[in-house]
Order: sequence, then C-alpha cells, then structure tokens
Amino acid sequence: MAALEMVLITGMSGSGKSVALHALEDAGYYCVDNLPPELLTPFVALEQQHGAQKVAIAMDVRSATSLPLVPQQLRQLRESGVVVQSLFLDANTEILVRRFSETRRLHPLSRIDASDQHRALVDAIELERELLGEMREQAHVLDTSMIRSSQLQGYVKSLISAPITQLTLVFESFAFKRGVPLDADYVFDVRMLPNPHYESGLRALTGRDQPVADYLRGHAEVGEMFSHIEQFLKHWLNALVRDHRSYVTVAIGCTGGQHRSVYLVEELAVTFSPHWRTLKRHRELDAG
Repeated sequence: MAALEMVLITGMSGSGKSVALHALEDAGYYCVDNLPPELLTPFVALEQQHGAQKVAIAMDVRSATSLPLVPQQLRQLRESGVVVQSLFLDANTEILVRRFSETRRLHPLSRIDASDQHRALVDAIELERELLGEMREQAHVLDTSMIRSSQLQGYVKSLISAPITQLTLVFESFAFKRGVPLDADYVFDVRMLPNPHYESGLRALTGRDQPVADYLRGHAEVGEMFSHIEQFLKHWLNALVRDHRSYVTVAIGCTGGQHRSVYLVEELAVTFSPHWRTLKRHRELDAG
C-alpha cells in the first residue's frame, strides 16, 4: 500500500489558507479545515484505515494552546511512514490589516471591546506571529502579500508536485518597489545592473524575451552577478540538504521585476535544473 501523503497548512489569519486548501482539494486531496491538533494523529490513523492516499489539513491560531503538540506529532508521523509536507502562509502586517478591513472580519485574537480598533488589529496580528513562530520555522513559507488567489493556487500545486525526498530550489523574481518576499531564504539585489527599461525597444518586453536576454548578456557585470549567485548556491546547497531542508527560495529583485530579475531567474533555473528540482516564480509577471 502506498504511503499516505499529508499536507499541513498553517499561517497567518487572512493569508489565504482557505485558497490553498481549495487548491489541494482540486488536486485530489481530502481536506479538513481547522482540525484541532489533538485530533491530528487519530485523524491520520483513521484515514490510513480507510485507505486514503492524500489528505490536507489546515490549522490556525484558534488552536494556539495546543499548537506546541504539532512538531512532535509531525516527527512521529514521518517516522511511521507518512509523507508530510508543511506549508506556512504569511503576509506583511499592512496587507493583513487591509484584508481584514476590507472584509470586515474580526481577527481571531482581536479584543472586541478595544477602543482603538486599528491598534487592536495590529496587536492581534503581532501576537499571532509570536504564537505561530515555531510552526513557521518548521515549514516552507509562502508569502501571499503581493499575489492573487490564482497565483497562490498555482504555487501550492507546484510545490506539492515536487518530490519531498529531494531539495527543491525555488527561484523567484520580484520588484523591490513592491516589497521583499517574506518567503525568501536568500535575497539578491540586482538593481545596480544595466536596466533594459531605459531602452525604448526593450521597455515593453520582459526578461523572458530574447532581445532583453541578448542585451543583458552583452554586459559583463550581468555575467559576473550570475556567476557569483551560481557559485554561492553551488557551495552551500549540499549543506542545506544535510540540514534536512526540503525547499530553498532564492529571490532576485530589481526595480520593477520585469527585466533583470526575470532574466536571472530564468538563467539560474536552466543552470540548476539538471541537478536539482527547480521551480520558477515571477511575482510581478505572474500577477498580470
């Protein structure tokens, strides 16, 4: 009998856990929302008895008092042969405040009688970050601050399709003007490189277009930057594997997230894909 595959989704309230759970449901997972941690092990045992192959479970801060049980439970499940993937959805505080304000939902940790509702919401979000800190440290983090629901669904599906038995490299381009991704393990700033944006014939194109690639390849400093990033990753990847890392997210940022960062992500993915499982994200382009 094939091993049970389980995806655990945790994260900040308002970060998109329901969207991620729907993506997993579409991918054939039996999904349970807001499962109390005390029921995790019995639930998995029951699903194994029923011959289930894929289950997805969402937990949130409403179970804060018992969340410390989860890391040990996950270790025991892995030791028993369950294939476990843990995803943590995050977003910056400003975005979370906006989402709660727009939906007029009450944060699970909000004090209803607080006179300053905005301050109460910010305090609740920061308390939630503290309570979920250990869960975040032990999961693959997805920053949903600047991505649409459709992007999040695509990212979740691509992550669960990656073999958990080997390290997966996630290369992500982004625009500094829209913020640094919270899920990045490494961030490289390439804003000092020649910018195709100032070339009239290239401005409307992206780093995936051949004319932009030819332009950037024509500048020695672009090749030097690529080489330095490549050498850094090649030096440390085996150490990350020894540290039992399943995912490493490498974020490349430029001003607009259209040309330089996109080009370098594409080139890095080509270079590393023969040896490592690689995924590509273009935060600004994918949003279009």
